[in-house]
Amino acid sequence: MCLAPARGRRLPVARYPATCVPEADDPDDLAALAAYAGALADGIERAIPGWVERSVRRVLAGQGIAVDGDLSRRIAAAGADARDDGVPRVRRLLATDVDRQAGNPLAILRDLVRYPTAVLRSAGARPVGRDEFHERSFPDDVYDLSPAAFADVDPALHEPGLVWGAAKAHVHLARRRRSR
Repeated sequence: MCLAPARGRRLPVARYPATCVPEADDPDDLAALAAYAGALADGIERAIPGWVERSVRRVLAGQGIAVDGDLSRRIAAAGADARDDGVPRVRRLLATDVDRQAGNPLAILRDLVRYPTAVLRSAGARPVGRDEFHERSFPDDVYDLSPAAFADVDPALHEPGLVWGAAKAHVHLARRRRSR
């Protein structure tokens, strides 16, 4: 909210006169959110290659497909490519103001399943059975690799993801309270 100088009454953000400045976010809240976002992004950067490798090897093992040296190199390359594609996107998203964020880091991670999927296809893996929800929600994820939570990528991401989400919600709700 903002006090309109002429009448001293609060106005919704959309009706601020040019002379009205909205109340600022708490700098400590923004600093905490930035720190939590950085920790989450750093954890995601560390986790992606291992997640890709575990995902590919799990499907291959389940289908009895052996992993030779060439396939191991392709798995590692897919993990590096997924990290190089996903991490800048995650960092950009997390650096964006909470009210302007389109999507979330987990959605970016879900988009990265195309990297292990390409390796699995090239290795001759067959698509796996999926339930109706997953078929509808993730039609291109034929190996059922899309993470439902940060911990599905790496258990070490559970806490940073939870803390970042709570901090984001706190900043968002504090803004809504001030706009009343």
